Amino acid sequence: MAHDTTTDPEEGGPARTLTLDMVDALGRKIVRGDYADAAFPTEAELTKEHGVSRSVTREAVKMVTAKGLLRAKPKIGTFVQPLDHWNLFDVDVLRWLMEQKLSRALLRQFNEMRLIVEPQAAAWAARRATPAQVTAILAGLKRMQAAAEGRDDALDADIAFHVAVLRATGNPFLSQFRDIVATALHASIRVTNRQAQGKACIPDHEAVYQAIAAGEPQRASEAMAKLIEDVLAYLNRAAFDD
Repeated sequence: MAHDTTTDPEEGGPARTLTLDMVDALGRKIVRGDYADAAFPTEAELTKEHGVSRSVTREAVKMVTAKGLLRAKPKIGTFVQPLDHWNLFDVDVLRWLMEQKLSRALLRQFNEMRLIVEPQAAAWAARRATPAQVTAILAGLKRMQAAAEGRDDALDADIAFHVAVLRATGNPFLSQFRDIVATALHASIRVTNRQAQGKACIPDHEAVYQAIAAGEPQRASEAMAKLIEDVLAYLNRAAFDD
């Protein structure tokens, strides 16, 4: 059983670790649907179940609430929020979602979001990328080529390529879209690599790179759109349990 400490959760240390562990446990249970047909536990029940103090429990519930998964009603209690209230851009929420059974609908939604953002990002990268940023995109592509030969990690290489494109836009908001892209790729590659046999559509990624390096926004946008549309098409054909 875990034991609490007097360390302030906001200052780090053991209590902070207990709090984050509890946030992780509660988040997983909520996303998994453990409370779908039951009332969310009271503070006293959670404290006893997790073997921590009320202060740690209170802080953990507050953090999960801030992610949109819970809602506290004064004098009534705490309730699990429906999915459309969750902060789907929160890294923890994304991770909890993708830890569940792969869903065609969820993967499609992730990649539809990418299709809205990444082609335009590629176009802006073609207009704005510095030589160093173009080199970073090329480095991601070379890592993908190395991964196809077993000399690098396919997922990490794919993410590195797409994150480099986002950073090359010069837009910090788009740079932070990397978490959505990384999560989508992390799940999608488990399905699409069955068809691509680990090669992750390298020619399509090379077309994106070549267009950005040549400073051709329209071609870069079209190449990125084709890449993501191909993923969506394959997801629609792939075998899923849902």
